[in-house]
Amino acid sequence: MRIALLLLVLVLAFSSPNIAQTAKKPVRIGVAGLVHSHVGWILNRAKKTGDPDIEVVGIAEPNREVAERYMKRYGLPMSLVYSTLEEMLDKTRPDAVTAFNEISKHIDVVKVCAPRGIHVMVEKPLAVSLDQAKQMEALAKKHNIHLLTNYETTWYGSNHKAYQMAVKDGAIGPIRRIVVHDGHDGPSRMNKEFVAWLTDPVTNGAGALFDFGCYGANLATWLLKGQRPTSVSAFTLQIQPDTYPKVDDDATIVLVYPKTQVVIQPSWNWPFSRKDMEVYGATGYVFTLDGTKMRVRLKDDKTEQTTEAAKTDAPVSDPFDYLAQVVRGETKSVDDLSSLQVNMVVMEILDAARRSAKEGGKPITLK
Repeated sequence: MRIALLLLVLVLAFSSPNIAQTAKKPVRIGVAGLVHSHVGWILNRAKKTGDPDIEVVGIAEPNREVAERYMKRYGLPMSLVYSTLEEMLDKTRPDAVTAFNEISKHIDVVKVCAPRGIHVMVEKPLAVSLDQAKQMEALAKKHNIHLLTNYETTWYGSNHKAYQMAVKDGAIGPIRRIVVHDGHDGPSRMNKEFVAWLTDPVTNGAGALFDFGCYGANLATWLLKGQRPTSVSAFTLQIQPDTYPKVDDDATIVLVYPKTQVVIQPSWNWPFSRKDMEVYGATGYVFTLDGTKMRVRLKDDKTEQTTEAAKTDAPVSDPFDYLAQVVRGETKSVDDLSSLQVNMVVMEILDAARRSAKEGGKPITLK
């Protein structure tokens, strides 16, 4: 009788989705830095109680004033905050770390986390230089950790629906041209600690060229299945030199492939915020206007059609749910928008674009 009862309990435990779900522990997440304005994304998640996917266990931020301001804003205790990344890791033992510090310090996060076997997700772009990116890649491979890059546009259902149509279904024929627009009216109105490093070529790599150019490079590399351009040309402007004296605030990047051209237009001078994309094929096109809205015209369409993507068109709607899946081994990130493989190509593009812009738009050939 006891054996039969035990067997019944085991069967129920493994067959009941509710019991299986409660058995899954949330992934322990540490936060490195609070000086990136996108950090509110993870802090909003930190406020959730009983989150089944992630638990924010510690925050590393050396600037006490910044830490106190953010903890007050999001209703979080200062006991979460540590002055150094090393101390936070030793005290909290996270499974993964999300980096919301200066782009130039992403490499420092990886140097500390990788030897400890702690996975890392950085906010876009991966690094400030191709050399730093290569060092980070080597550390990730040596210590067998996931090194992911987060972009807001990765979680747009419209981009994934466009990928399905253009790449998987071939609904518009071979891709011939991609045009990506990203940016807003400038970061000068944002918090001071964010603007300080974002407008410095040492800590950000460039201005709008890196800040928003990375989105288009990421999407194009993904849509073209990891293909590297044969050449990269870039042209930058300083439309507001008094506001942004050290960096560009407007750019155009042209990527040339054997049978495709990509035009990326990042700017801090758009009249309104925008993150949209045009993908043209030999027989049709698909435009993404924002996270959901789309315009499409296929070969047999007499007029352009409007459509909307669902949230379910994206693999998940949140980068931290995705990070939890990756850490648990529930999904692979070999050739997706967040992957190291794709973002190493992104860094090649950005590095070449910066060199081209310095030489007046001279095409840089990728070896």
